[in-house]
Amino acid sequence: MEKVKTGIIGLGIMGKHGGQVFKLLDEVEIVALADPNEKNITEAGKIFTGAVKYKSYDEMLKKENLDIVYVATPDVYHRDPVIASLQAGANVVVEKPMTTSQDDAEDIVKVVRETGKKLQVNFNHRWLSAYYHIREMVENGELGEPIIGYARKNNPISVPTTMLASWSKESSPAWFLSSHDIDLMTWWFGANPVEVYAKGIKRKLKELKGWDTWDGIQAIVTYDGGQFATFEAAWIYPNSSPYMPDSYMEVIGTEGTTQIDRQREAIDVIGKERFHCPRTFLGSKVFGEWQGAYPASIRSFVRAVINDTKSHVDEIEGLKNTAVLEALHKSLGTGQPVKIKYGIEF
Repeated sequence: MEKVKTGIIGLGIMGKHGGQVFKLLDEVEIVALADPNEKNITEAGKIFTGAVKYKSYDEMLKKENLDIVYVATPDVYHRDPVIASLQAGANVVVEKPMTTSQDDAEDIVKVVRETGKKLQVNFNHRWLSAYYHIREMVENGELGEPIIGYARKNNPISVPTTMLASWSKESSPAWFLSSHDIDLMTWWFGANPVEVYAKGIKRKLKELKGWDTWDGIQAIVTYDGGQFATFEAAWIYPNSSPYMPDSYMEVIGTEGTTQIDRQREAIDVIGKERFHCPRTFLGSKVFGEWQGAYPASIRSFVRAVINDTKSHVDEIEGLKNTAVLEALHKSLGTGQPVKIKYGIEF
């Protein structure tokens, strides 16, 4: 069988991490890399030896005949490389959120429909067994109708100030953290989000770094069946917090309730210097092979391309997620609930 020729656009933290998952798949050959940042492209070239390096993704797409493109640029720069890759004939995996604008998301949906190519938004939490099991319980009727939800995902302050320092001031904890929770809740409810009302505060990061970005946000999202869910995201926990992230979810149904406390599944390490909880859910090596939700989501998309089957998190689900997040930030600006109106049918 011929190898699935793959290119990567954006070689920061996620681009290199996700690329290593692609690299480990026997069916895949990483043939091209694109990033305008000299440091990123040089570091990536040492990992993905043999891949042709480009500073321009347009040049890469023009010169390479790619089956899959993995787009791992910062959130605000997803639209153009995704559309260019689809139009060049490639299938696309894009990191979450699909875009930071509903209009941009709807543009992507239109191009997917025009080209007939596959797209998957990398909401890898769907491949965590606990979250997938809740979906099965909903489908089997064990919870009755899910009508109320709550999700919390909070990080230490080192995340915006160190790990994501180059772009976090232009983002928010909701874009970075709540996108996963919004995707899961929307998936479990099986409904369309139609209204968002949000509250947030800007204090700690403004005082510490002079950044005009949110310390924390809570939002209520209402769905077209009357269901609603509350989403909390903050990234100013003290760095002494062992959790990255502190995560909890609950779904209340008409016949049952289910709760997921990620801390209960975590490893507690009381070390000489600190207490911490290593993250093993999304990706970790077991007997030398990457296991977990992140590798599973990538493998799933590669199989969908090879077998010509549907991706598990498609462009419509990416659109709904972006629509909620954009409405959430509009609500933060106006102090009022914001209705979501979709410009395409689905």
